[in-house]
Amino acid sequence: MFHMEKTNVMRLLESKNIAYKEHTYDPETTNGVEVAKSIGEDPDRVFKTLVTQNEKKEHFVFVIPVNAELDLKKAAKAVKTKSIELIPQKELLPLTGYIHGGCSPIGMKKVFITKIDETAMLFDTIYVSGGRRGFQVEINPNDISEFADTEYVDLTK
Repeated sequence: MFHMEKTNVMRLLESKNIAYKEHTYDPETTNGVEVAKSIGEDPDRVFKTLVTQNEKKEHFVFVIPVNAELDLKKAAKAVKTKSIELIPQKELLPLTGYIHGGCSPIGMKKVFITKIDETAMLFDTIYVSGGRRGFQVEINPNDISEFADTEYVDLTK
């Protein structure tokens, strides 16, 4: 039987006895909507993790559906700052420990304020990155709060 190597995200979920299902896909697939298709899921249920910064270089994490676009005004308001922008891609790995396409809200190097799009509450489980390209974990969105300072807000355009 094919045994999948565990990612750090899976080990963290197990360490807190949080139920999850693992799903694999072709790691060359980096478009979130394509990822959703390849695991046979509705893109509304598959979430991407975006890391941003404000003018003071404070960092915030936003978890939104793969088929949606982050509304930077709503996002800034949600974290009570004037403006935010996505961090440069080269800063992602040193900051979070994750590469682009494998960034998970679970198990980042530091605990960041994390806002989850309110549509996540419509589902018993959502999919987020398993911490590496090619891996998604299906979890209850409330369980992300075990690893980050989370709140549900309207974040998309």
